[in-house]
Amino acid sequence: MNMTLGERVRAATAALMHLTGENQADLATALGISQTQISRRQSGHAAWSLTDCEALATHYGIDVLDLLAGPTRACDTLAPHRRRTPAPAAAQGTPR
Repeated sequence: MNMTLGERVRAATAALMHLTGENQADLATALGISQTQISRRQSGHAAWSLTDCEALATHYGIDVLDLLAGPTRACDTLAPHRRRTPAPAAAQGTPR
């Protein structure tokens, strides 16, 4: 099943937030909007506008077309320094 453009943007945004370790409040601050507005967009109750998409892409340092292409492309083009560093296995609760 093909994803709609809105679904691709929501999925890409969620994936980028996960990859960078950001939460909705962090993203809201970076974009200059409220966490509630991020939540409404991510839940599909409100749409990400083209202006929003440009702001998201700029924030993550990726091309807007990579954001619109979906989560795989968006994450593949995210610069390594923007990716969070995984916690050591002991801190993650992984048994030894």
